[in-house]
Amino acid sequence: MALAAKPPLGWNSWNTFSHDINEDLIKETADAMVATGLKDAGYEYIVIDDCWSLRERDKNGRMVVDPEKFPSGMKALADYVHSKGLKFGMYSCAGTHTCAGFPGSLDYEFIDAKTFAEWGVDYLKYDYCNKPRHLDGPTLYRRMAMALRNCGRDILFSACNWGNDNTTEWIRNSGAHMYRSTGDIVDSWQSVKSIALSQMDMEKFSGPYCFNDMDMLIVGMYGKSHNGYIAAGGCTTEEYRTHFSLWAMMNSPLMIGCDIRDMNEDTKKILMNKDILAINQDAEVRTPYWRKEWDEEPETVIHMWKPLENGDYAIGFFNFHDGDCSGRLQFFDMGLPTRCGYGLRLHDIWEDKDLGVFTDRLETVIPAHGCKMFRASLVEL
Repeated sequence: MALAAKPPLGWNSWNTFSHDINEDLIKETADAMVATGLKDAGYEYIVIDDCWSLRERDKNGRMVVDPEKFPSGMKALADYVHSKGLKFGMYSCAGTHTCAGFPGSLDYEFIDAKTFAEWGVDYLKYDYCNKPRHLDGPTLYRRMAMALRNCGRDILFSACNWGNDNTTEWIRNSGAHMYRSTGDIVDSWQSVKSIALSQMDMEKFSGPYCFNDMDMLIVGMYGKSHNGYIAAGGCTTEEYRTHFSLWAMMNSPLMIGCDIRDMNEDTKKILMNKDILAINQDAEVRTPYWRKEWDEEPETVIHMWKPLENGDYAIGFFNFHDGDCSGRLQFFDMGLPTRCGYGLRLHDIWEDKDLGVFTDRLETVIPAHGCKMFRASLVEL
């Protein structure tokens, strides 16, 4: 079975809960994924991050699930998640230990892959902490990819080496389905901004079956995290909307990081906006073209557009400035001459409003840290 033809959608425990994970939390989150409508919107993976095991392997070299956190065991928990029509994900690391100091998979890749398969795992996030310096990182990711591809179960491989070792040069041929090319996100506008701007030349390396992962979403966290470093003060609803729109336009996997059992209405509207999700999940998953205005300073307004499967285009304006800015897109930059006899019918996605037909350019005002997102259809004048 081919995995990750489109960017994966799901939820990960780390951003909000960090070390504080347990069986009841995962079950309640799976319940909430269904009850809130997130499952119907396309989110399907429930992923447990670090801190799920004991500190030592058993006498057979197998990882041991922490019996206090997960008294029923991982197989039973995976079965529960599957009973909701969802998929179950877990975490390990290419080093001797995980980032939190639990056993890593170095030299145990084939044992661990077989164990995960027996437990019913569908997704593995594979981190990069505590790797011996003399070992070749790309080889370790190829090793785990081989183990997963031959474990008897389809397991999506989420490589997480933060862009080290020139990741884009080898990650696709490693067998990974998605790969982190950034450091860790935290719940702040500065974090969103720095990650987004660092990725503006990375779109060409992302595509079906191996997507550039810009890290998990912070949408809806509002500074609520069990980890003070990740909490970082939180963002505004406007900033979360920009964050989500950017990740969607860039074809990043969308892994929710907030507590979906306790989302406000703004968070639901962002995470389940069908038009933004349709851009991320478009069948052709083409990467966007981006540019800034010739007279703009860096880190102000960037606009993007990308073709969609039915001939439409997604258009986004993103304001990284601390004040309101105007954004201008000349249609000839998209390939539409002024005198060709065609224009673009525009739909404002976040306002859910049809704006009519524009013939040569689009100009709009974008609020500080905000965005404007449009779906454009070619029409004959």
